[in-house]
This record gives sequence, C-alpha cells and structure tokens, in this order.
Amino acid sequence: MNSQSSQPKVVIIGAGIVGCSLSDELTALGWTDVTVLEQGPLFATGGSSSHAPGLVFQTSPSKTMTEFARYTVEKASALDLDGDWCYRQVGGLEIATTPERLAELERRHGWLTSWGVESHLLDPDESAKLHPLLDPGAILGGYHIPSDGLAKALRIGEAQARRALARGATFLGHHTVTDIETSGGAVNAVVTDRGTFPADIVVSCAGFWGPRIGRMVGQDVPLVPMGHQYATTTPVTELKGRNSQLDEANLPILRNQDAGLYYRELVDRIGIGSYAHRPMPLSPDDVAHPADSPDQPSKLAFTKADFEGAWADTRRLLPALNDADIADGFNGLFSFTVDGMPLIGESPTVSGFWLAEAVWVTHSAGVARAVAKWMVEGRPGIDVHGCDINRFEDLQLAPDYVHERSCQSFSEVYDIVHPLQPPNRPRPLRVSPFHIRQQELGAVFLEGAGWERPHWYEANADLPEVSHISERNEWASRFWSPVAGAEALATRERVAMYDMTPLKRLEVTGPGALTFLQGLSTNQLDKAVGAVTYTLLLDEAGGVLSDLTVARLADDRFQVGANSNLDLAWLRRHLPADGTVQVRDITAGTCCIGVWGPRARDLVQPLTDADFSHENFGYFKAKQAFIGDVPVTAMRLSYVGELGWELYTTADLGLRLWDTLWRAGQEHGVIAAGRSAFNSLRLEKGYRAWGHDMTSEHNPYEAGVGFAVRKKKGDYVGRDAIVDVTKDTVDRRLTALLIEDDRSVVMGHEPVHVNGHPCGYVTSAAYGYTLGRPIAYAWLPAEHAEPGTRVEIGYFGDRVAATTAAEPLFDPEMTRIRR
Repeated sequence: MNSQSSQPKVVIIGAGIVGCSLSDELTALGWTDVTVLEQGPLFATGGSSSHAPGLVFQTSPSKTMTEFARYTVEKASALDLDGDWCYRQVGGLEIATTPERLAELERRHGWLTSWGVESHLLDPDESAKLHPLLDPGAILGGYHIPSDGLAKALRIGEAQARRALARGATFLGHHTVTDIETSGGAVNAVVTDRGTFPADIVVSCAGFWGPRIGRMVGQDVPLVPMGHQYATTTPVTELKGRNSQLDEANLPILRNQDAGLYYRELVDRIGIGSYAHRPMPLSPDDVAHPADSPDQPSKLAFTKADFEGAWADTRRLLPALNDADIADGFNGLFSFTVDGMPLIGESPTVSGFWLAEAVWVTHSAGVARAVAKWMVEGRPGIDVHGCDINRFEDLQLAPDYVHERSCQSFSEVYDIVHPLQPPNRPRPLRVSPFHIRQQELGAVFLEGAGWERPHWYEANADLPEVSHISERNEWASRFWSPVAGAEALATRERVAMYDMTPLKRLEVTGPGALTFLQGLSTNQLDKAVGAVTYTLLLDEAGGVLSDLTVARLADDRFQVGANSNLDLAWLRRHLPADGTVQVRDITAGTCCIGVWGPRARDLVQPLTDADFSHENFGYFKAKQAFIGDVPVTAMRLSYVGELGWELYTTADLGLRLWDTLWRAGQEHGVIAAGRSAFNSLRLEKGYRAWGHDMTSEHNPYEAGVGFAVRKKKGDYVGRDAIVDVTKDTVDRRLTALLIEDDRSVVMGHEPVHVNGHPCGYVTSAAYGYTLGRPIAYAWLPAEHAEPGTRVEIGYFGDRVAATTAAEPLFDPEMTRIRR
C-alpha cells in the first residue's frame, strides 16, 4: 500500500453511487488521500442515485458493459447497510409479445452466453411460473437471467462510502463546487463555497451536473439529462402478503421491451418504468441545485398524458393490475449520451482531470473499478475504448449533435437495433470529396464517426456477378444487398475504387519524430524514406491499444494510418515536453482512394510518369507521384488482398483524382465498391479490425499479429510485458471459422461452442464471396483453435456448424498482392 506522503490528493466531485463506488475502489488500491465533495446532503444527494428504481440487468451486446454489470452484481451482493440488504438477486425476466422480439431474446441469450453469464430461454408457461402476474397468453416466450436483480442505490453508495471512510477518505456534504484551479495544463485545486481543496487529481462523478463541472476546465462532457417516467400502483390484491416490508420483492424484475416498459415489486405494489414516451431532454444548466428543490432536483413532475399508453399496455400484460390504479409518479432524470455509453477517462487537454459520467446504477461498481485501476495502475484492466471520453470527433461534441443523438439513444433503449443500423439524424455531416460522384452512382450510405460511407452502389446492380450471389437469412439481409457481393467479386476479377477517406490520418513531424514513434510502437520504423510499416500500440501490460500503418515520407515526417481519435489522444499524451515532435490530425484536409484488383496497375500506370512496376514500387512502399495532374502520396498497401495502391491527396483535389481514375478505368471494367465488399475481402485475408477482432484485452500473439513485434529493436511501451510471449505460449487465439450453412451469415458477438460447451465468441463475420462460404473470426482457447476443429456458433435459437481453418483463407501464398 502506498504511504500517505507519496499518494496523490484525489478530489471526487459527487457522492452518488458512482462517486461512492470510486472512493471505495481507490482506497482499496491504497490511495486513501481521497476527498468526496457533494453539493447536496449525504447520501441522498438529489441526483439519479436518489430515485433510481434499482434494476440491475447484465445483458448487452458490449462485453465491456456486461462485465461492468457483472462486477456490480458481485460487489453489491456482498454488501449490507446496518443489516439491510443492498442487492436482492431476484433475477431478471424479459418477455416477447412479437416474433421479432422473440428472436431478439434469442440473440440476447447469445450475448450473455458469449460473455459467460448464465441465462435461459423460456416458453410462456415457464415465464408465467416465474412471474405469476403475467398472462401467458399475451406472450410468446421469455428470457431469464438468474443473477439480475434489484439494487438499493443509496444503501450501496453509503455502504461503500463507509468502507472508504474507514480507510481514511473524507466525505463532505453541502459543498458546492464553484471552480477548478489549474496550472501548467494540470489541475491543482477544487474551489467550493466552503473552501478550497488542493488536488493532484479531480474526478467528476457529478452525473447530469457533469457538463457544468467540465466547463470549469474547458472539457466537454457530452451528455443530456433526460426525463424517464416512473409510476407506482395502488396495492395489488394478488401481491397481498407475498412480501415483507424488509424483503420488498421476490418476483424477478420484468421487462416488456416491445412496449418500452419494465416492472418491479414494491411490497404489495408494482413500480413501472417507461421508455414508451417522447424524449424529455433538459439542459444541464436547468437542473436545480439540491438546496433550491422542494423534493429532489432529479424528480420532475409526472406528465400523466405521456403514461396513458404505458398503463393500458401494462394491464394487458399483467391482468392482476386491472383492479389497481396509479398512485403516484415522477419523471426522473438520467444521463444519456450520443451512443448510449458512459463517459470515462482522463481529459485530453487537462492533466489530472478525470470523468466517470453517464453511468447508471447497473454499471456503477464496474466502472468505478476500471477508473480506479486506470488511475492507480495506469490501465483499466478491461477494454474501455467504447467508453473513453477521447473517442469523440469534434463534430460529435457540438451541442445540437449531442442533443439529437442523445434523444435518439433514449428512444432506442428497448429497440431492436441491428449491428449495421445507422443513426437517422443529423445527416449528412462529413462527406468525402467524392460524395457527389457516389450519389450519382446510387451509393447506399451508412455512417461512422459522422462520415457518410458507401456500403454498396446501386449502379452495380446490373453486374453479371450479382447472379452469383446467394440469398441470406432475413437478419443478415438487413443493410445489405447482393450488389455488395458482386462488388467483391469484381474487385477480385478486375479493379475497383474504394473511398478510404474516413480512415483516421495523422501526421507526426519534427526532429524527434522517429524516436517518439519508436518508443510507442512495436515494429521497426527506422527505415529508409518511402518505407511503410504495420505496427502496434501496446499498453504497459502488452495489450493491443491500436494497430497503425506508418509511412516514412521524409526523415522527420511520418503519415500514420490510425483507427480513431483515441490514437490521437494517446500520441499527444506521450509527446515530449521539449517540442521536438508535433502530431496533427490531417484527416479532414486529405482524402484517399484505394485502387485494388488484378488490373490496378493497368489503370494507374498510364496516368503517371512514376514507375509503378513491382520491381520499382514494392509492397509496403510509398512514393510521391502525379496521377494525371493531381499530386498524390501513393502507398502500395492492400487490405483486400489484391494488387493496388492507396492514393492520397488534398481534399481540394479529391474530385479531380476520382474523375481521372474513373475515366481511365472504364476500359478496364472499373467499378466503385463499398464497405460491405471491403469487409468481406479483408476477412478472407484475415486482416484484423481493431476494436472488433482485438483490443487492449489481447496481446499481439493471441491476436495473430505477432509478426508486427520486434522485441530486439529497443525499448517501447509494453515490450517488457510480452518479451517472453510467443504464439506457442498463449492460451487463446483469434481463429478463422468456415461456416457450413450458406445462409447463416453471423454478425458478431455470437457464442462459439465446442463439444456442446460455450468457450468463445465471434468478433467479425461476413460472407466470403470468393470462397463461396460464410466466414467468421472468433476467440477460442488455443487447444480448440487448431485447423479442422468442429465448432458450433449460437445463432439466434440455432446452432450453426463451422470448422476452424488455417489463415489466410484466400491466397495463402500472397501472390496476388505482390505482382
């Protein structure tokens, strides 16, 4: 345990369940110089924790969010407050009233199977046996999670606070934060209406007051307080005598997502929560201070008209409530974000300012543990890239964007959301210089990070290859077209143009640029100008933080192909203080076309005086050239496994580059191709997608990218953690699967079974049009990853047969990209 003198002074703003959980986790790790400041009373602070109905549910397509919830269940189950329970494991029951929802429950069961949490699918009678108020004739089936349950948020918060207090932490109620002092880009004190508190680290756990706290240091906190209806019935006859005041509930928490409703017992009454109403956003600046609120700032007046449909749906599902009425209700404020995920991590611009915001009771202890470990040990111990505050592009922080997308997050809480389903508004936002040509070709756009990204082009509907594409099941057919398969085949047979503009591009310059990049990445970058290198960013434990493509364009200038804004934040956080290195995001000012296929050289070579022959422009090389009259940086890379180049130029010349290539390509059968074809082709080659196939939870050898590691090049972040690791010593591997059923194109996150037992999960999947079979990648124990192993993938309610296979699945000799 750290000594008191060597510890940083930590000030946590907010004593709701997140702030209390964080104080407990930090002090348990040895940081005991912790002060928790709360503007309201302790511990019923007036925030979301004070009115939360306490439903803890673990089902999520996100492995991270499920792990947050699982740990919250584990921790809360072991707590009590003066002998009173903190968590009651009554279980969770989700029911389906439509065939679509029944299929969704099967998918949700698959997620928890993938993440290692017990769950069961039930028929209507089995569901009604668990929850006798249910009318089994009104439902088609159910989904039961035995370890879900009810949390007493205030008890859980205070129980953890007491543990932190016993270790030396301080809690102060009725202290309103008015400012955060900084010096040299770092926090140094928190100012309140009752005094100033020195701080080395400040953590905002202020909930929907978080944006106000963030503004004190210039940090955006992109969340929206949203009203959510909650009502309590009058006594229900059938519940009389079932529960004591102490026990409060024995029936499982019940969720009817088809109607946007959930239910919990309250002794002899039922509490009803509804998402089946219009979004009710409130500005963070309009949320009252606890001292100025007659009840709680987070409890707004109940709008009865918004609840009428919910009440009618309730009585149809639970006939026992026909003799009851609504006794009272309120519209409770919760925090919503643009993607429905929490906001955690350290500010990219103010050292020592951390966030743990937009966190619900369900995930509170799990988030607190991750943030505490991140602060104390330097890494969260779990993949948190989907929650990291640094994940957002600037446009995603615009107030109107945050408002609209957060409202959509509220509306979709219980929706059936397809993995490819894009948001509806606001669009379009970011378009490449080729957008007008893509529209002319009938591009079907999906969206990512604000970019409009063509997934296929209706202009290709007449390609002869379309007739070769098999139909697929209804779920896999959404946001897909057989045209995408034709585009993949045309790429393999002729040549295609891909818009690669949305991929993040960084420029690293300065006399210290090489040393800087060498110290952060795994591969050898000290190569001649014109070399391109695939490399990895690792954390201190050897986990893969990202994979990069680094082109040395001059002695002191590198272009870095990155994955997201997280990479930019990571590089900037490690910049030397002497100013010898600069990192700049050049994505918006540049664009890129991938020209790939066996006829790619036939298309490009006549347009340039530069020598694009294999002998003079080898694979993983870069050179400056002119394509027609457009200056480009050409990189001989191929993430589809075909001959070709990535051609970069400035955004103002992008349309000229497209038109030049398009005109010249007509005689070679050129097509424009989209991301759907790209994903299929890259999986046939086994190229990893960071954030899907590998994360910080995996080391390079597990992920099959150990070839990008040079252990003897010198020191770099993460090297010591993997110095003794090899592909033969790992106990799990990312593994290629060939699926037998031609129509079963899985989508990701499905469980993989070996000998009838779940032992892994799918990361990425697509139909392999060149191979003529669906393919998937999955994490499996090493003993089951050897080629030829028979496995089954849980796909909705079925088991789909598959076989592990050697990589790469296509062109194992790598001849097509090196010709």
